[in-house]
Amino acid sequence: MTISSAQTTVDTWIKTHGVRYFNEMTNMVLLTEEVGELARIIARKYGEQSFKEGEENTDPGDEMADILFILICLANQTGVDLESALEKNLEKKTNRDKNRHKNNEKLR
Repeated sequence: MTISSAQTTVDTWIKTHGVRYFNEMTNMVLLTEEVGELARIIARKYGEQSFKEGEENTDPGDEMADILFILICLANQTGVDLESALEKNLEKKTNRDKNRHKNNEKLR
């Protein structure tokens, strides 16, 4: 699935099953909540925290998909073509950082 087709798929899903988009502020809050849920999993799975009872089977991929879904909703609502935006962002990063990370002693 391309990013553009994902935007179309989410839009169709919202119009078919979701009645309408939540407003942008609500979606921003939901995005923040989902990022927090992913952070909790990462802290427990890869960090120094341990899972609480009943949390062991938490799937980081599911949380990442929740984040992506809401991010796509926000893009659709605000008229952002995420595929184009990502391409432009990668070009910016490449121009700005083409040697920066290679020359970073901390990454060796």
